[in-house]
Amino acid sequence: MLNKTTKSILYGILASSVLLVVYFAILTLVSGWTFALEQFASYWYFIISLTVGFGIQITLYQYIKSLVHSGQGMGKIVGVSGTTSTAAMISCCAHYLVNLVPILGVTGLVTFVGQYQVELFWVGIVFNLFGIMFISSKIIKFKKLS
Repeated sequence: MLNKTTKSILYGILASSVLLVVYFAILTLVSGWTFALEQFASYWYFIISLTVGFGIQITLYQYIKSLVHSGQGMGKIVGVSGTTSTAAMISCCAHYLVNLVPILGVTGLVTFVGQYQVELFWVGIVFNLFGIMFISSKIIKFKKLS
């Protein structure tokens, strides 16, 4: 049987992998495999940073969950930052959704997202860092009390 740390790390690796699969699946569905690879080549440093950050959060969350047997609201932090990470990674191709959804309001939103994709990547990274620091501080406090 796996110990708490190993199990938590495996969850983090799985979460990172799933996030990367979601990224490639959405880009491939919207614009094709070649485009997905081109976007990844252009923004790999953001995409990998977001993916690894999300995996670290899941690892930390699973670890503290195994320590105290309840998330105490931290699942919300992981959920928000994970959603932000996914949205930031997908934003690099969102302007191509205009081809699929020719509704004026959606077109304006997609244009906005496409125009600020790098900024959205940074927002995702900041959310990741916040989530990592928050969960880490809870682990440290828990270990001091133990």
